[in-house]
Amino acid sequence: MTNEITLREAQQLVDQWIKEYGVRYFSELTNMACLTEEVGELARIIARKYGEQSFKDGETQDPADEMADVLWVLLCLANQTGVDLTEAFRKNIEKKTQRDKERHKNNKKLSEGVI
Repeated sequence: MTNEITLREAQQLVDQWIKEYGVRYFSELTNMACLTEEVGELARIIARKYGEQSFKDGETQDPADEMADVLWVLLCLANQTGVDLTEAFRKNIEKKTQRDKERHKNNKKLSEGVI
């Protein structure tokens, strides 16, 4: 038995949790604001860990929890708006593959390590 969770299972787990513990979903607009907030918290950690900024005393340094918070709110929004993220992600990969299958290979900036 593995601990792996598919996107579809994650959507179901979030929905079950909301129904059992969360009373109801926040509105879509509130969840969009929450998603923006969580992405900002993740950005702060990334800026401090990989950029020029330094951490403040007591500030969280591990991006994993913030990434999970971003995923949580995204799963909530998907559930609320009827989006099957498994199918959406599959279609998105197909779109990117068709659009970008040669573009990145031919990007001299990537092959030469120039940023």
